[in-house]
Amino acid sequence: MVDGAILGGPLARTGAAALDEIGLARSTLPLSVSSTHCIEDVQTIWRGLEAGGIESPGQSYDFIRLWVEARQIAEKDQLYLVASLAGQPVALLPLHRTARAGVKVYSWFPGSHVGCGAPLLDVALFTRLTADERRAFWRGVFGELKGADLVFLGTVPEQVQGIAGLFAELGQSLPVETLYRSAFSSWNDADSTQRTKSRRKHDRQHGDRLAALGKVEFETVTSGEAAAPAVLDEMFRQRARRFEIMGIKDPFAPADIARFYADTVAPASKVRVVLHVLRLDGEIVAVRYNIAFGDRLFCLISSMSDDERIQGGSPGKQCLLRVMQQVFDEGFRVFDMGNGFTDEKRHWCNVQVGLNSHYVPLSAKGSLIVAAHRQWLALRARIKGNEKLLKLVKTARAKLQPRRGETRVTTD
Repeated sequence: MVDGAILGGPLARTGAAALDEIGLARSTLPLSVSSTHCIEDVQTIWRGLEAGGIESPGQSYDFIRLWVEARQIAEKDQLYLVASLAGQPVALLPLHRTARAGVKVYSWFPGSHVGCGAPLLDVALFTRLTADERRAFWRGVFGELKGADLVFLGTVPEQVQGIAGLFAELGQSLPVETLYRSAFSSWNDADSTQRTKSRRKHDRQHGDRLAALGKVEFETVTSGEAAAPAVLDEMFRQRARRFEIMGIKDPFAPADIARFYADTVAPASKVRVVLHVLRLDGEIVAVRYNIAFGDRLFCLISSMSDDERIQGGSPGKQCLLRVMQQVFDEGFRVFDMGNGFTDEKRHWCNVQVGLNSHYVPLSAKGSLIVAAHRQWLALRARIKGNEKLLKLVKTARAKLQPRRGETRVTTD
């Protein structure tokens, strides 16, 4: 690895070969931190840590490697930090350096394209640290970091593998979102827990309305299958139409983003993509794009047709119903639906995980940016939690957006 600096001072490295031999002496923390700009350098360590389970596709080596390649991110803007205790890797942080308005920031590679992000941890070892030791650990990890004004780690979960508070001492934090998951042992478990008699009636009525319009079929398409690219194209067409109606910039429109998702379903892809597809008379009316890892399934994107003729049949909800009917019986135990509250999450998710944004200023400029950004996120959270304020913002945004087919002209 390059830049393999060892942090000294109170976090002096010891020569012990394993944590059990040193008993994590409270006077010193045997921390060493190394870094590299080449993802292949950390492949072995990364795969070892992710084998214990991940909280997000953003922690998957194959997912991030493909992201870096498809988006052609310069090696100098990639940074992979490995923190070890007594020579044993305990944490790995994959960071992307970006620059905007003269401010350089290290943050997660996929950003909002995944529901959350977090350092990879050897949880068994990390939980042996006290709160003060964890604080010293993170200070040591970032204490000598150069090349940016701040580290911004968005949407970090409050718990990992069911253990809360592992990132409580990581810089400055601010609650920002909630992550929603379904965790069940079987479809029967999910059905009996989440669906009331009234909910079953509504689902049946929607299904009958959709079936009255034609032949309804549900299928699963995985990465490498010949049908995958066409399904992906239709999903993004549906999403683009939805963003247009809402007056929101399409995050999937850039060529490098489109290339990444296309690469995930290509035959050479090592990313396990699972596409759930609902068809009506052969035409795709709803799609869900998921990443599978171990016994977890992460839904990153969903779409449905905007054809008013079929809206009464709720194709999106009918697609999700069929997903729920098979996903747990196929061996998955956690179905992650991402952050942000929606009706489908209210109906199906029995697990909620708080998400925090974490900040580590690396310069005086970074400290000012952190203070300003924390205020902005707090204001945004307040708006989203207040129906009157949210309505005012949506109304203002609608007035500022040009009507379809209209170009809004501004002059200085």
